[in-house]
Amino acid sequence: MKTRIRTCFSPAALLIACLGLAAWAQEVTPTVVEPHARYAVMPPHLRGDLAFTATSSLPNWNGSFSYGGTRYTYNMVGSAPSADTTVSITTYIIPVKIVITNSNGTKSTYDPAHVLSNGNSVTTNTLDSPLFNSSTTYTQGGVDVGTTQYVDAFQRANFWGTVKTHTNSHLLLSPTVLAEQTLSPSRAYGRTGSVFGFTAALVDINWFDAQIPNLVSKLGIQPHQFAIFLTYNTYLTQGGQCCIGGYHSSEGSISNPQSYAEAAYVSKVGAFSQDVSALSHEIGEWADDPLTVNYNGNNTPCGILEVGDPLENNPNYGAYKYVLHGFTYNLQDLVTLPYFGAPTSTTVHGWLSFQGESLGVCSNGS
Repeated sequence: MKTRIRTCFSPAALLIACLGLAAWAQEVTPTVVEPHARYAVMPPHLRGDLAFTATSSLPNWNGSFSYGGTRYTYNMVGSAPSADTTVSITTYIIPVKIVITNSNGTKSTYDPAHVLSNGNSVTTNTLDSPLFNSSTTYTQGGVDVGTTQYVDAFQRANFWGTVKTHTNSHLLLSPTVLAEQTLSPSRAYGRTGSVFGFTAALVDINWFDAQIPNLVSKLGIQPHQFAIFLTYNTYLTQGGQCCIGGYHSSEGSISNPQSYAEAAYVSKVGAFSQDVSALSHEIGEWADDPLTVNYNGNNTPCGILEVGDPLENNPNYGAYKYVLHGFTYNLQDLVTLPYFGAPTSTTVHGWLSFQGESLGVCSNGS
């Protein structure tokens, strides 16, 4: 942050001007130097003997593929595509109002109840998005993978080699909005800052994550359900560095862990985490690794199944535009299993991402 200095020419002027400068300095929003757009991986917070494999009442299935003579396993939400069934997950959207106390004692509020230019609140606009609305038809490279929700379309394309003959295979989210919750971090953990051309709340990720168990318990959310904590114009920080658009993890008992995600809804057009882009990223990663149990391991030749991360630095932060209810949503592209080394026959056209992007960080396991 640059400091503005004024010269005062008389004792009276000095007193008045410098008092004014002090007041101005208290009100100014600090600038975060070179904010870095990214997502975070949080380890699971599970009680019990970690020598045992985590199991969950959340509907899930196990799969595997071989690469270079090694068998790699994974755990995903729903049921195996070959089961040819539809699985619907009860999903709770919890709007989280963030209240920041400024250095001068005033408070800045970042509330998902904020009404957007289309007349919807942030929460309503999220609920109406293609992440939960099933009226969008997804045609990937000329192949109709279904009229459904966005992440379900991604998973169907991800396993199209099987799904094309098992067309009842679906992973759907059944959303309900719960009562808004308010979090007020102390100045040690929360502040405001100018990032990506607007003023955002900046909250420490470890502090935020520590609030989750109490909120889950208070709201009565169960392990077979999915909890989404939705913030507005709020980025998480780590070690004082900004900006994290979202994350997902799990907590509770290793015998029946609770999966959850946090995502920012940013109303600034063109900014990182614009509208539901961060949430599309996190739901996609939750679907392919709901418990983050491989956090400390390398469960494929290209790492853990963080299917959004390889694309977040693409133009528009990896997001593609979809119009629904007259609103243009930004939904992030997600890499498919062949990106991590599975056979390309698994997906539509052998694509390494849902949108058919060319990828250079890792490609088919190498």
